[in-house]
Amino acid sequence: MTYVHELPEWPNLVWSAPALTQPLAAVRHKQGRHLGRMEALGFDLRSEANLAVLTDDVVCSSAIEGERLNSDEVRSSIARRLGLDTAGLPAPSRAVEGVVEMMLDATRHYDQPLTAERLFGWHAALIPTDRSDRYRITVGAWREPAAGPMQVVSGPLGRERIHFQAPVADRLDGEMRRFLDWFNGSADLDPVLKAAVAHFWFVTIHPFVDGNGRIARAIADMALARSDGTAERFYSMSARIEAERKDYYLQLESAQRGSTDITSWIAWFLGCLERAIDASDGLLAGVLRKARLWQSLHTKPVNERQRLVLNRMLGDWQGFLTTSKYATLAQCSADTAQRDIKDLLERGALGQNEAGGRSTSYRLGVLSENARPQGSGGGLWGDNPASTVADMRDEWKPGAAE
Repeated sequence: MTYVHELPEWPNLVWSAPALTQPLAAVRHKQGRHLGRMEALGFDLRSEANLAVLTDDVVCSSAIEGERLNSDEVRSSIARRLGLDTAGLPAPSRAVEGVVEMMLDATRHYDQPLTAERLFGWHAALIPTDRSDRYRITVGAWREPAAGPMQVVSGPLGRERIHFQAPVADRLDGEMRRFLDWFNGSADLDPVLKAAVAHFWFVTIHPFVDGNGRIARAIADMALARSDGTAERFYSMSARIEAERKDYYLQLESAQRGSTDITSWIAWFLGCLERAIDASDGLLAGVLRKARLWQSLHTKPVNERQRLVLNRMLGDWQGFLTTSKYATLAQCSADTAQRDIKDLLERGALGQNEAGGRSTSYRLGVLSENARPQGSGGGLWGDNPASTVADMRDEWKPGAAE
């Protein structure tokens, strides 16, 4: 089997510009419109949206490799680093802190050069020990010749299927120097195209013993942040890849066994990015719902007590609202709570449930229901095939000849 990095033309990757003109234009248009919508939210809601997307991105990028992170720990780590409220969130583990550190460095400092030292730092954060469950690994450095050939495999032990074998370790210094020179240069290439090419190129080199997929996706996110011109993330490419994981691996495998023409891979990447932007309405449903509710109420702003209670009900709210709950949350008298609730009922922000008397309770009303985002379909996870796909993993065979 000949892999793309063994061809004499490597690493001169090429693609058909005419074949990609329309899909690139379509995704760039959608990207711009989505970013415009997010910028109109206001600082607080935009920060909430950014936190939700970054949390999903980190969780899903790790899930692609079969590693399940606690989403509350991820949210806690990101919120603390962004200076946001972490009340009620658990302390993150060391593993969570490492992957969050890598992702935030890639996206918040997207305009800084990508260097070998920076990648070594990402790898050391991602793999915070020099031991895995089964073997000692090199951390914060390219893989070494003594480790043997690096292979991407799937399937149970003894019946593995080899999907790809990376370049031998002796080539890594030169391979990564060429990659980094290209990534930090070529300003004439659209950054969305650069994200697609960089993802493929880096994962083909496979310079680390472990973590190559997650770092490749961080590099792609870095290029996408450059394309957006902002460190804030409002769609998750990793979440969409996780939802389409089987096709993702098939596309990578096909391109790595083909020629240096990667038009098909780029076309798939552009389509996946467009679907990621489409899926963001489902991911950000709560944020968009809040935005539309406040927009509906803008002609006569609510008071601070009402704003506090509505925000709580738009968040992680259990059960219904009662006068006593309102008074407790808003720290006001029962009479004041009744007046506030009556005003919100008249304006459609709250609706009264059927039971009356001492059982009187309230739910979010017509304005809130109308504020639900349209066209979000079954949400982000409606067609996730991950449970039917065998996990792929980075492996080498100790002592094997290169």
